[in-house]
Amino acid sequence: MEVEKVKRYLESSATIDGDKLPLRFFERLIMHGLRVELIETNRVVFSFKVTPRLLNEGNYLHSGAVATFVDLVSSAAIYTAGGTFVGTSVEINISFMDAAHADGTGFC
Repeated sequence: MEVEKVKRYLESSATIDGDKLPLRFFERLIMHGLRVELIETNRVVFSFKVTPRLLNEGNYLHSGAVATFVDLVSSAAIYTAGGTFVGTSVEINISFMDAAHADGTGFC
């Protein structure tokens, strides 16, 4: 898959039309605002602004949003290397070092 095609997918946003939810709505809701800083074969570096829609009740970035970022962007890295399979992550291990608060910038 082309690197630029992967970048366009990651940076795309979805619009909501009434009661109809677009394909992959949840993923696009989480990924909205993602900015690809560097993309090359086997590597994707991105940043995003921590917005209120991504916060949990403690007012910091929800761990489910983090897991979604990790899952989708790691899949994109696989596609840049020529991977063509479609699948589901079976296990994701994430170590949290500190909380990300609203209006902060995430960088992975």
